[in-house]
Amino acid sequence: MQPSPDMVCCPVCDALHCFPADPDPGERARCVRCRTVLANGKDQAILHIVVLAATALVLMTIVVFYPFLELRNGVFDSRASVFETVMSFSEGVMAPLSIAVAAFVIVLPIARLSLLIWALGPLSVDREPWPGAARALRWAEILKPWAMAEIFMVGVAVALVKLADLATLSMGPAFWSFAAIVIITALKDTQMSKHSVWTALDTAKTR
Repeated sequence: MQPSPDMVCCPVCDALHCFPADPDPGERARCVRCRTVLANGKDQAILHIVVLAATALVLMTIVVFYPFLELRNGVFDSRASVFETVMSFSEGVMAPLSIAVAAFVIVLPIARLSLLIWALGPLSVDREPWPGAARALRWAEILKPWAMAEIFMVGVAVALVKLADLATLSMGPAFWSFAAIVIITALKDTQMSKHSVWTALDTAKTR
């Protein structure tokens, strides 16, 4: 089979497909073998990503500064936000751990969401892309494996199991916001079609 600009390889099962580079608005192309979404119509792909990324970015402000967990044990009562927790280990031998947690849990997720909005925001309202949109989208893809919000939630879940018998735990608004971010990010990454996004960006740049 000769290569074609309309040829798309499924990222899951490697099956090759040929279809129009830009599906009609509302149309979704799936792999015939594993049913993975290969492309969305421009209106769906871009708008969904931007809305979900903006929602997650707003929730990140709650995660950083609002109480995450509250522990009660008799007269002892302690509550802290993610930012306060990170800063509490910012000195001495624990400083590298503090920097790593801040980077992987706060800085990189916020950076990736901001890059997605910068790259695709104008396209969602049918405007010309902002300068550096392609570079921003490329960096958003590079940062994807390093934005570890879901890993942090797994660590919190393990800690909750271990602390359940030692103290009374209450989840603050930041905890529920973080849980929502994990779900939103998973939904965004599931619906994100690289083929549709890059095609829409290239088309907008050449108009």
